[in-house]
Amino acid sequence: MPELPEMETCRRLLTEKLVRKVITDVEVNREKSINAQPAQFKSQLINVQITEIQRRAKHLIFKLNSGKNLLLHLMLGGWMYIGSEADNPDRTKQVIISFGDIKLYFIGLRLGYLHLLTDAEAEEALSGLGPEPLDHTLGFPAFHELIGSRRGMLKTTLVNQQFLSGIGNCYSDEICFEAGLLPMKKADELDEDERKILYQSMKGVLTRAIQFGGYMEEPLFKGDAKTGGYNEQCRVYDREGEPCLRCGSPIVKEEISSRKTFYCGNCQR
Repeated sequence: MPELPEMETCRRLLTEKLVRKVITDVEVNREKSINAQPAQFKSQLINVQITEIQRRAKHLIFKLNSGKNLLLHLMLGGWMYIGSEADNPDRTKQVIISFGDIKLYFIGLRLGYLHLLTDAEAEEALSGLGPEPLDHTLGFPAFHELIGSRRGMLKTTLVNQQFLSGIGNCYSDEICFEAGLLPMKKADELDEDERKILYQSMKGVLTRAIQFGGYMEEPLFKGDAKTGGYNEQCRVYDREGEPCLRCGSPIVKEEISSRKTFYCGNCQR
């Protein structure tokens, strides 16, 4: 599932390609992926301009000059592609938004969605999310207070979208490895130094992942050399049995609360 770095990479690339462009056509092939009747959905988007693309957690918000927003959550298996009739993946597209000859294809939206919402509706839909991990207002004192006396394991705490928004399976493991902490360690067992290390690791891993374009490798457009660059940078995620890059011990895979989890049992304490 795309996490914060993947969606931030998409936001930046889509901003370059689509902001200030006018929607000329909409095709809906799966009604459950949207939140209106297809004809109504289409009529409210035709001749409307995208003015800005924002990100909140794992969501993208396409701001429209009509005053409405398209709220996107790709969920598991969802992805996007910018192309044309001659250049697009041979996959089922749930929604296609055209900007003249340029088309934005939404693929794999069986669990994901693209909802047309007012500002108030979008705010309500996102109201349950915790703080953004990279927001400048989230300094260490705020992070320290946020953890408080949480008793959950680090893995389940980091992926809890009400605690912090945007972190999922991949980056929770990478953050724990960077911090040298086991993902099953309880959050309330961390001393202040460990909390500081965890905080710094979170900021560092997510920043670096954005710089490399995230870990998911589906290109956003032909010639996209940015998306997926972090896949080769992962230190533990999806590296079961491979030697730890820090100590050489084999990387372990376990399930924690039904989530696959990767860590080094030797140098993470």
